Amino acid sequence: MRNSRWLALYLNLTRFAAPVARIQIRRRLRRGKEDPTRYIEKLGSPSLHRPKGLLAWMHGVGVGELLALTSLARAMQEEIPELEILFTSVSLSSADAISRSMPPRSRHQFLPADCPEFVHGFLEHWRPDIAVCSERDIWPRLTIESKAHGIPLALVNGRMNSYSFRSKMRVRSAYRELYEMFDVVEAQDEGTARRLLALGASKKSLRVAGTLKSGGWPLFDLPEERRRFERLLAHRRVWIAASTHDEDEIVVAEAHRRILGRCPETFLAIIPRDISRCEAIARELERHSISCQVLVGGAVPEEIRSQACVVDAYGQLGIWYRLAASAFIGGSIAKIGGHNPYEAARLDCAILHGPNTENFSADYEAFDECGAARLIRNAHDLAEAVLDPDLRKLAMKAKAVANRGDDALRKTATGLARLMKNRPTSMHG
Repeated sequence: MRNSRWLALYLNLTRFAAPVARIQIRRRLRRGKEDPTRYIEKLGSPSLHRPKGLLAWMHGVGVGELLALTSLARAMQEEIPELEILFTSVSLSSADAISRSMPPRSRHQFLPADCPEFVHGFLEHWRPDIAVCSERDIWPRLTIESKAHGIPLALVNGRMNSYSFRSKMRVRSAYRELYEMFDVVEAQDEGTARRLLALGASKKSLRVAGTLKSGGWPLFDLPEERRRFERLLAHRRVWIAASTHDEDEIVVAEAHRRILGRCPETFLAIIPRDISRCEAIARELERHSISCQVLVGGAVPEEIRSQACVVDAYGQLGIWYRLAASAFIGGSIAKIGGHNPYEAARLDCAILHGPNTENFSADYEAFDECGAARLIRNAHDLAEAVLDPDLRKLAMKAKAVANRGDDALRKTATGLARLMKNRPTSMHG
């Protein structure tokens, strides 16, 4: 294959990058940012055996992207009952979250660094029958080597903002060559679809499919832990602030202070996007004269006498959405662009959100137009919303909107299953 100038430069550089990658990974290991028993996976040495039969490889960059792929995996297993799944990601937090949420016949590995020997070891070991990546950037050597191995390639849940598009256009020739290799390219919205076409995605392979996060299964539950929380919080109104950032938490803390003045038994749980900030969040609550517990590892305490808690663990949202009557979805006061509203909607939790929802703009518009979510702009709005006696109606409407996404999810699953089945039999692992 004759590569573009930029792509050829990248591929040549990665031929000599393995020693650097080893040094970086070992440095991260010393700082506690790698799993000491599994870091070798990033060096192309898998720690699990390949299962027999058809294997779908699914990669997600962040926790949200990876968890969205679990719903797609389950839907594909309905199409192909014997299908095995390999999930890959990069961070410890994503590995922890997926470990609690995987469907049957699934396993997780860390993605290898994009160097020839690591990529070769990964692909030769796993021999996947399809490669599915979600939403964000693609790794050039993994993409090229997968194509060379005859593995069908799919980009699903694609989302690209104008900033990312402008940066990619600087090396458009490289991206054109990569996107042309994909058999399936699915965009969340029309804007992303136009940008992907401009970067070289094929019209034949591209379609607007909506977000995978709108369909599928509710978040994973831990029934025993949840029931213990229910007993500890009996007779208390529970609301949560989910996937929060620092600007969100300032408004949430002030809102809860106002709520406690009118309804003292109300309990707030904050589940931050980044759990390394838990202690800082607890201090912010205490600055507002709100007593707070930090639940390290998400553990259920012996008793809860505080007015709030901060959950210091990933993969806990499934518990707290089931416990709460309403949820403020973070990243929407903070200028992040908002986070996934469907997780709350599917678990009968009323959706409250700020004005910054660019990441899910069409989705929040659909909820708002149906009276299935409430826009809040400040602490006063948030306090009034949490105390609204009609929140139950809001939650019921939200669930109805979320259920519309099932058809889109199943259409994607059917298409990917067909792509796997049409792969030559001699190439199946």
